[in-house]
Formats: sequence, structure tokens, C-alpha cells
Amino acid sequence: MNIFHIAMKEIKSDFLDIRTLVFMLAFPIVLMLVLGTALSSTFNASITIDDMNVLYKDQSNGEFSEYLNPFIKAAEKEGIHFKKAAENANGKEDMKQNKYDGYIEINPKGIQLYINNQNSIEGNILQGMLTSFVDKYNIASQVIKVAPEKVGMVFTNQKHESFIKETSLLPDKQPGSMDYYAIVMTTMIALYGAMSASSLINGERIRKTAIRLIVSPVKKSEIFIGKVLGNVVLNFICVLLVVFFSKLLFHVNWGDNIWMIFLVLLTEVILAVSFGLGISYITKSSAAATTIIMLVIQLSSFFGGAYFKIENPEGMMNFLTKLSPLTWENQAITKIIYANDFSAAIPALTINICVAIVFLLIAVTFLKRQEGL
Repeated sequence: MNIFHIAMKEIKSDFLDIRTLVFMLAFPIVLMLVLGTALSSTFNASITIDDMNVLYKDQSNGEFSEYLNPFIKAAEKEGIHFKKAAENANGKEDMKQNKYDGYIEINPKGIQLYINNQNSIEGNILQGMLTSFVDKYNIASQVIKVAPEKVGMVFTNQKHESFIKETSLLPDKQPGSMDYYAIVMTTMIALYGAMSASSLINGERIRKTAIRLIVSPVKKSEIFIGKVLGNVVLNFICVLLVVFFSKLLFHVNWGDNIWMIFLVLLTEVILAVSFGLGISYITKSSAAATTIIMLVIQLSSFFGGAYFKIENPEGMMNFLTKLSPLTWENQAITKIIYANDFSAAIPALTINICVAIVFLLIAVTFLKRQEGL
């Protein structure tokens, strides 16, 4: 019963601290809005391709042109414009000057395609189109030898509805900018719970109330457990409110398995509180504990992708991102939301609990060795 009363007192007193409450709620929401809006373009997976201009020179005997002209007309409908070069024109030089996306030379020996390296996507599209067309022409040249009356079927059966078709294997299965920053800001603010936890005991010492707690008819273990429990509950409530407001204000997608996400976030809060408490006992100084905790949080946020998305890190960067607890949380939550992968939560839950136990044991060891809190 004493544990419950102490926990409730801790929750009430922290809720009355308006500055802390505003920081825990307003800070992630504002950052979510600013970063999610400013960096929205970096999460746009679609690629817009402008109209393409292609220069070509036809030096064939005229037989090839009979099939080339319908191909050019069909390509025009898709925004690919062909222009015939003059006999004395230097098509390669015009393309090098970025006047055209590609240059085609047609002669009796075949087709030569020259691609502008500055526009690799357009070049790949041209290469694919011409490859398909040449394959059709080769088939037609063989058909004309056997059944000349059927050669037209090779091209007329081909429907040129679109040369470019995009199909997503997992449509809408990736976070947008606001969805991404909602996840990373929530996990980051959960880690900030270490700051309030560091003052659980140091705060009592600074206010000279630690002695009064020790001489009260309450066990030292009950005081310790009650304060830790109250701080965990308070920080978890703040995290839940951030999730709620992000969904209400920004329509963030938190998936259909929100209970599993809450479990991951709860263990992260326990990790943060345990870490903050352990550091406060190790340093025995409020200023030193605050400095260390802030350094760890900022580094974890930076390498955990809280401020910008880190994709495919290599070398030392890959090693540092894996050290950040936010990396474990963000990956687990993202897979739960977008892949319904519950197994992704196991590493995050395991690491959170194990690290939390280590720092709690450190705090308990220091608590037993000294007479006061």
C-alpha cells in the first residue's frame, strides 16, 4: 500500500510541473510537424519523368522506316518526341550538349543508341523501348520470308497503351514523412524519461527531504519501488498521449496491432527510467548525471534516425546506428505496423528488459551500500 501511495504522489507532483509536461508533450508534436512537413519530399517514392526528346538519323534503305514511323507515332502519345536529324547534323554533339535525351542512328547494319549520361532514367527507358521494337522487327523480318501477308500482325497485335507501367508489390506498405517522424519522435521522447528518472533520488537530496523519507515508517525498498513505478507510469502516459495526438492531428498510421507497439514503448520507458536512475547513483551529482544522460540521448537520437532518415549505413556508421536504442525500437515498430511482423518486437523487448535490469541492479547495489537514499 505504501508503494501505491508513493507512486501516486510521484505522478501527481510531476503532473503539476507544467514545464516538464509541456516539454514531454509539445516538444515531440512540434518536431513531428516541422520535420514531417519540411522533409516530406525525401519520403516520396514516386519518380516524375518529363517529356523526352530523341534525335534520330535514318540511313536505312527505307524498309526499316516503314515500321519505325508507327513506333514513333505511338511513342509521341507517351511524351517521347522523336526528331529526324538533317544529313549533315552532328547528332552525338547535340546530345552531349544536353539538347536531347538520346540519339539514334539507323543504318543497314542495325541501330546505334547513344544515351545522355545526365539522364540515366530516360536513357534506360529508351533502351528498353528500342530493344522491344528491334525484337519485333527481327520477328517481322523472319515472318516476311515465310508468310508476307501476316507480317502486319506482328506490330498490330501489340497494344501501345503505355510504354511505362509501374506496379507496387507492397502498395502503401511504407511510412510517409509524418508517419516516420511520429514513430521516431515517440521513441525519442520515451528515452527522455531518463532525465526525470535521474532526479528521483537526487531531487530528494537537493530538497533535503531524503532524510525525512528515511526516518519515516516506510521501508527504503518501498520508497525506491514506489518512486520508480510512479515515474514509469508518468512517462508511459506521456508517450501514449503523443501517440494519441499524432493520430488525431496528423492521421498517423499506427497499424492494427497497437497493443504490441505499446508493449515495445513500455519496455523502452522502463529502460529509460532504469538508465537515468542508474546514472544518478553512479555519478552522485545532478549536473554530471544530466550531462551524461543528455549526451547519450542526443547521440542515440542522431544515430537512431530521429532527425533524418538513415538508409543502408555502412562501416562505422552502421556500427553506431546499431548501438542506438532508438534503432531497435524504430525498426521493431515499423515492422509491426507495415509488415505485421510480431517477431520483430522480440529483439527490442529483450534488449530493453536486459539493459533495464542491469541499471536497476546498479541502483539497488548503491542503495544497499548507503544508509540513506
